[in-house]
Amino acid sequence: MPHPPASADPVAATRRWLQRAVIGLNLCPFAKAVTAKGQVRFALTDARTPAALLDALAAELAHLRDTPAEAVDTTLLIHPHALGDFLDYNDFLDAADALVERMDLAGVLQVASFHPGYRFAGSADDDIGNYTNRSPFPMLHLLREDSVARAVAAYPDPDVIVERNLRTLDRLGHAGWRRLFDDDAPG
Repeated sequence: MPHPPASADPVAATRRWLQRAVIGLNLCPFAKAVTAKGQVRFALTDARTPAALLDALAAELAHLRDTPAEAVDTTLLIHPHALGDFLDYNDFLDAADALVERMDLAGVLQVASFHPGYRFAGSADDDIGNYTNRSPFPMLHLLREDSVARAVAAYPDPDVIVERNLRTLDRLGHAGWRRLFDDDAPG
């Protein structure tokens, strides 16, 4: 997604990305059901430092832990003011994983990563494959391990998801990706 203007509503931009890219391109075949059921929590933090973001993450992990999956199955913690640099964000993921451990949530909850500058190791910055994890704003995706396990078990061949996503993005290209977010695009 082209980087939204600073005045953009981070939650609205994230919802749009979720609908048009993640669900619209079927990048995550598990996202449509939880979204349709209203089980995705969009949490926005005004954290501006890694320490403040870690506090917000702890609160959201506790919220997800303490809320029935039927009400909230997954959380997108959007943090537009912290860790705008992808390398800093990537380094922060170790602290996020350590927090999951400290909260005794390993094997219960996990944190997945999305960032506007996401870059897989060994890829060029403009590699279209990076867009599988590029979101309009930096975010941490909190998932329930049991929900992930059930979804993967029910999917015919989960190993093909990454390959299929790369083929989809290769066919779409950068211009097609930008068109997804044109104002007149469906979603």
